[in-house]
Parts: sequence; C-alpha cells; structure tokens
Amino acid sequence: MKNNQPPFETTTLWDFPTQNYGDKPHGDNKYRGVTPALVIWNLLQRYTKEGDLVVDPMCGSGTTIDVAKELRRKVIGYDISPVRPDIIQNDARKIPLDDKSVDMVFIDSPYGDNIKYSNHPNCIGKIPCEDERFYRELEKVVEESYRILKHSKISGWVISDMWRQKKFTPVGFKLYKILCKYFETVDVICLTRHHQTSHTKEWKERAKRYNFYLRGFKYLFIMRKPENI
Repeated sequence: MKNNQPPFETTTLWDFPTQNYGDKPHGDNKYRGVTPALVIWNLLQRYTKEGDLVVDPMCGSGTTIDVAKELRRKVIGYDISPVRPDIIQNDARKIPLDDKSVDMVFIDSPYGDNIKYSNHPNCIGKIPCEDERFYRELEKVVEESYRILKHSKISGWVISDMWRQKKFTPVGFKLYKILCKYFETVDVICLTRHHQTSHTKEWKERAKRYNFYLRGFKYLFIMRKPENI
C-alpha cells in the first residue's frame, strides 16, 4: 500500500477479507453485522473532504465514527441501542438534525430479523423482511436521510437479500426501489461476504443437498440527493 494507505477501490466489486485495516480498531469485529471499515473509508475518500459532517443513523459498534475521525471528518453516530458512549441513543426514523445540514449519510441496516441487534422493542431488526411493514419502516429512515442531506451529497446504504425456509426475499431490490423515489443512483457495489457462519463445510453441504444458495455478497447502494431545482 502506497504511503501505508488502504486500497482505493476502482471497480464495482469490493472484497475485504478482514473487517478492519491498519493497526487501530475501527468498530468491533465481534459485533454482529459489523461493517467492513474499508467500505466507509472508500466512501469518505471519494465523496467527502476534511471537515465535512458524516452521519450514521444506525451506527452499530461505531465503525463510521472511528474511520471518519481518522480522516478528519466531523461525525455523528446514532443507534437505537448504543454500545459505547460516543454513540447517541436515537431512532433512525427521526434524526434530530436540521434539514440539508449533512455532507454524507452512511447506513448499514438490518435486512430482516435474522440477527438480534438489540433488545430495544422498536428496533427495525425485529421485523421480518417478508413483512411489508419492514419496508415501510425503512422508508422512514430513507426520508430522514434525504431530509438532512445537502443537495448533491451522497448516501451510502449496505443491505443483503434473504433466503430462509425455502423462500427468497429480494430485500436489496425492494430497498433500492424505495431509494430511487428520493435519490439519483451513482452506482451499485457488490460487497463480498466473509467470515459468515453460513460459510462452513456443513452449510455448503446443506446448500448442495437442498438446492439453495448461500449469500455471497451484500449490496452497497451509492445514491445522490438531486440538485435543488
């Protein structure tokens, strides 16, 4: 890596074998559903500059905060169930910020109720992705992201599809349809999934025996708020 800098991604396939980079922690690699730090690093390098305000409404273990601070961006991390003191307790469906006050929003949201994110009764991650209510609640987060973003600025959203009980649910496509109601598409990135519990010999044998596919990637939707006309 030149000057000890992480790799700058130039294709639409991002493959990060580890959650972290460098010798400093960025979030917690043991946190369920943790975001690879280089996803955020690449987005901030492309779409923000020093001093810009970055907001993560579903901050999880704080990866966005750690990367943003390292890159000298201002950052606010919210979560409905914070796990560290620099994450503000808040529901992503109502963000306490002014309209058009933010330079970038990053979200790595639940994609159903497959993971227990928290014990909070209002956690979106308690709603099955097969239930249309899940998408209605996600749209509230989309609306808030749109509201707080400045015009022409970027929102990045990570999500995955779901296959369980012999049924495929195109969670990513459903979310993307909602995002397109508010934003313009910059690009769609595929994030290779590593270290998933399903990536074991036992699960691979099940996939062959019962003729289904294990999730091999997540989507990263890069969206831009249109210019004010």
